[in-house]
Amino acid sequence: MRPSSTVNGTPQHIDLQSIPLPPQRGAGNAAAVDTTSARPPYAAWESRYRAWVVGSDVFTAFVLIMMSAFLIDRSDPHDMHALGTAAAFLFGLSVCRAWSPRVLGEGAEEYRTLGRGLVATAVLVALGGLLFGALAVQPWVFIVVPMISVFMFLQRYALRQVLHRRRRLGECLLPVLAAGSPDTVADLIARTKADPHVGWRVEAVCTYSGAGADRGSGEVEGVPVVGKLDDLAGHVRRGGYRVVAVTADQHWNPKRLQRLAWDLEGTSAEMVVAPMLMEVAGPRLNVSGVLGMPLLRVSAPQFTGGRRFVKEVLDRFGSALLLTLVSPLLLAIAVAIKLDDRGPVIYRQRRVGRDGHTFTMLKFRTMVTNADKLKQDLQAENEGAGPLFKMRKDPRVTKVGSMLRRYSLDELPQLLNVVSGRMSLVGPRPPLPEETVKYAPDARRRLLVKPGLTGLWQVSGRSDLSWAESIRLDLRYVEDWSLALDLVILWKTFRAVVQGRGAY
Repeated sequence: MRPSSTVNGTPQHIDLQSIPLPPQRGAGNAAAVDTTSARPPYAAWESRYRAWVVGSDVFTAFVLIMMSAFLIDRSDPHDMHALGTAAAFLFGLSVCRAWSPRVLGEGAEEYRTLGRGLVATAVLVALGGLLFGALAVQPWVFIVVPMISVFMFLQRYALRQVLHRRRRLGECLLPVLAAGSPDTVADLIARTKADPHVGWRVEAVCTYSGAGADRGSGEVEGVPVVGKLDDLAGHVRRGGYRVVAVTADQHWNPKRLQRLAWDLEGTSAEMVVAPMLMEVAGPRLNVSGVLGMPLLRVSAPQFTGGRRFVKEVLDRFGSALLLTLVSPLLLAIAVAIKLDDRGPVIYRQRRVGRDGHTFTMLKFRTMVTNADKLKQDLQAENEGAGPLFKMRKDPRVTKVGSMLRRYSLDELPQLLNVVSGRMSLVGPRPPLPEETVKYAPDARRRLLVKPGLTGLWQVSGRSDLSWAESIRLDLRYVEDWSLALDLVILWKTFRAVVQGRGAY
């Protein structure tokens, strides 16, 4: 039910400033929570944003279809080609729920849904051509629909960035009432504050006792506790909350949750229940009915199979293509390193890959030639998290190396590791052997997949992350990997590298 942002390079003129926002209620004190007047079920900005998404998708598709009809069929016009493609587009995206408010802004899920809709469009066009004898549909299937897809993904992305900017300013957020134990609610509040682009703002809390984290306290992380779990439905109806987030608590039981779901019927609120497996999400979770009971099925993570084969092919082909495209840059960097101190251009280091097998990772040398020997003298100044050794102002880094590290250009030779099959374009950070010796059992799960040139750690802060957070992100990738997630990470990596965030 929650709207979200979307993409493209064209609609930069969109002005979400004109969107009426829900009342901006403070979260810092109980008086700020007005439970006497319900808000409308949908804020104006939500319906207007969805209209922009649908309108921009339809406008782009129809403009490209009309242009294609003129260019492809100008000598022998076949209106059925254009009309059939337009009908397939509308039907495919509607059936695949690419415009559903539940997926708009849902991270990779929005792009997965859009991708399924566009694939369905191509299949419908091809089948329609066979069914009605319009056999000259190849350009429409293999050129027009892919072209529409490219523009549409860019369009969704641009729209999403507009919405994310507003959300970072504290606007266009969905009011949330969180219910559960003070500890789990506090964790939810911290996550929503750290990632405002998700679009949630916890404005009120209900706990079993009606108290906060500290006995007698009326707040949890600055958010007022407005009542007990049994009072939850009444507060939702009076306060007009859009999301009821149910977090773990020993007092939740099937009967109480079922009663809550019934009580919320007819309200504008969506009930969201956080499972105990907090870091498992996406395609691995499925709800099915067995013996009349709703069961949450958690499938095992897939480390082999068709999708992994596709990832392997894309990794090797993509890295080979990138090496070809950036070869002039690689030559220029090599010359700059050589002229700087006459030392070797490439730095070779043993790293641990999939299943604990070691390999030689390649990087452009960014430090002085005796950097490994000097490391022992700098241990007291280590700023790295966990077993990592990091220094913001490492005296061993050369002038050329400092520039290369800022924009991660020193990592480019690792494309050779990807071509050879030792690494992947996207995956966990490749650790040093001495780091893995100190790994706890959960951290060792990072070694179930190939290490990556980039990953969730790269697009989430890189060296600014704590050790626990970097492990959490790597495990999340291992558990919930998908091709769509890889594409999102690759795009975000480009942005993080250009901005130089978290690199030193």
